Amino acid sequence: MTLGERLRRLIPGVATVAIAGAFLFAGQNAVAVSGGDQAAAKFKFQQEAVPLPPGYENQQMNTVRQVNPAYQKIQSWISSVGAGLAMNDFTGHGRNDGLCIVDTRTNDVIVTYTPDAPAQDRFTPFVLDASPLPVDTTMAPTSCVPGDFNGSGRLSFMVTYLGRTPIMFLAKAGYSTPSAAAYLPQELIPQNSPDGKYHGQKWQTDASYVGDLDGTGHPSIIIGNYFPDSDVLNPHGENNVVMNNTMSSAKNGGGDHVLQWYGATGGAHPSVTYVEEPDAIPFRDSTGWTLAMAGADLTGNGLPDVYIANDFGHGHLMYNLSTPGHIKFEEVTGNRTPTTPKSFVLGNGSFKGMGVDFGDVNHNGKFDIFVSAITAAYGIEESNYLYINQAKNNAEMKSDMDNLWVPFDQQAQQYGVAWTGWAWDAKMDDFLNDGNLEIAQTDGFIKGNINRWNWAQELATENDDLLVNPAMWPNMQPGDDLAGHEQMAFYARNSAGTYVNISQQVGLAIQTPSRGIATGDAQGNGALDLAVAYQWDKPEYYVNQSPNRGDYLDLKIFRPSSDSASAGGLQNTGVPAYGTTVTVTTPNGSQISQVDGGSGHDSYRSFDAHFGLGSYMGEADVNLRWRDASGTTHTQTLKLMPGTHSIMLTNSAQEVTSR
Repeated sequence: MTLGERLRRLIPGVATVAIAGAFLFAGQNAVAVSGGDQAAAKFKFQQEAVPLPPGYENQQMNTVRQVNPAYQKIQSWISSVGAGLAMNDFTGHGRNDGLCIVDTRTNDVIVTYTPDAPAQDRFTPFVLDASPLPVDTTMAPTSCVPGDFNGSGRLSFMVTYLGRTPIMFLAKAGYSTPSAAAYLPQELIPQNSPDGKYHGQKWQTDASYVGDLDGTGHPSIIIGNYFPDSDVLNPHGENNVVMNNTMSSAKNGGGDHVLQWYGATGGAHPSVTYVEEPDAIPFRDSTGWTLAMAGADLTGNGLPDVYIANDFGHGHLMYNLSTPGHIKFEEVTGNRTPTTPKSFVLGNGSFKGMGVDFGDVNHNGKFDIFVSAITAAYGIEESNYLYINQAKNNAEMKSDMDNLWVPFDQQAQQYGVAWTGWAWDAKMDDFLNDGNLEIAQTDGFIKGNINRWNWAQELATENDDLLVNPAMWPNMQPGDDLAGHEQMAFYARNSAGTYVNISQQVGLAIQTPSRGIATGDAQGNGALDLAVAYQWDKPEYYVNQSPNRGDYLDLKIFRPSSDSASAGGLQNTGVPAYGTTVTVTTPNGSQISQVDGGSGHDSYRSFDAHFGLGSYMGEADVNLRWRDASGTTHTQTLKLMPGTHSIMLTNSAQEVTSR
């Protein structure tokens, strides 16, 4: 064979190496965004330990779950979710300095205070006690959702689980300090337990959304389940467990349940009643593997539209067509242009939706949508989604949604937020009060010391007919690692207006898989603080000490309480006005936010509508849009100076004195 022939035979291989190298170079440069150090210099977070119950850390701390025998070979995969937390005002004192934490190490739900809470808001941290309701070792909590579910003016908690339906922990009258005794456990789904054991549905919940879905002024609930009802965490359970039946359009998950508020009582023996609306979400859209949900009013009709983020399949944006007493959603999707990749069309993505949040990215008075996905470099590198709202106004958005499509343009790469890692929860908030939203995003999957990406890649290309059987999945056991050392992201704008991940520079880059994010102004100084839940590790709290923050508006928005019990104790100024949309306009432009009852992956921000005003210190036009108890839509504009304000909504909006 001549030298020329040999060289010709080498050409395909050399070309392949060259092309691969070019893609590698392009991939490395695609995620490299300049200006990180300059952007990071504006921020400062002080990490502080979260107070835990006395003696809490002296008990055994687990690092993996017990699972159904059919899941044993993927035990670590099944054990990869559950850490969550929420931040809100549990004492009724007007500061969001309470934390409710789901600790996967113990399967406990802890109520505590933030490390920077003032003395009058501190109490002995405690674990929520569900007894006498049946909770056993085949169940595990996944989220703690604060809410005023019975209209008492006191914040209660809804705890969701793997292995059972949620439990409500309703705040009682007569208690001045949060404690285990101050909350009455009640089944969300009524059931009988004559033998003290659980006989209800085995929901496997990994997401929930709370909001005024039908415009009656009361909080309804959407529960998002991941696995189908089965014995997921029962080591002696039946062989009734499955996995997803495709990687990109699975429809055999636990799916979504819509629960309408029906009635409630307050006082020392509170109660709340919900009824399920089985047809609220069309069946074709309600059987996915749900990991996150978020909502916002996109049309100005006073009702939240809801995005459902599903693993192994398409996310769904559900248009809210409800009327008082009747909840109804219809899916809307984006339109594809000749230059739009099929999977970038809203509603058509299969990029493993893991988290979602609504926020005004362009501070132009319109809600945009950020969706987390699996974007691990050299792993399963897909893309996060940042859907930018292209509607001119609410009327145009409503017209489009009436025709079952939405004008959102996917621009994650252009904004610098397309690739993070194995991403989960995300929160868009303004930590500098400059009018720009930062994006905090958790990251990482299974932490170990043996890299198993080769197995994950094989799984991603496996025949769909085999996927549903757990026996056909590769081993994922303790010691195996899959994106286990990735660090949470904190995206801030650089001087060019592009987002850059500055988590390393600001001290948020812990190499432990993180799951949930909660935000709120704990000190009442206009600075949003940050709490993070880590899978199989303790939660962390980050005090916002960023210098040179701008001015702000922090709005606490209420409806009147219906509780006849005397005010005081844990009672706040009123009931959170779920779903109220607020647009703030200054000479610098407009911003939109809302009273958010619960958006994300198992973790929840406080209820306040927070706006950064930058250097502007004058009066702002604050437009509020809400529905009253009869479903009538109201809108009113107030003129408010920077600072914290409490607003009471009836047929009109009126500023009131906070407690």
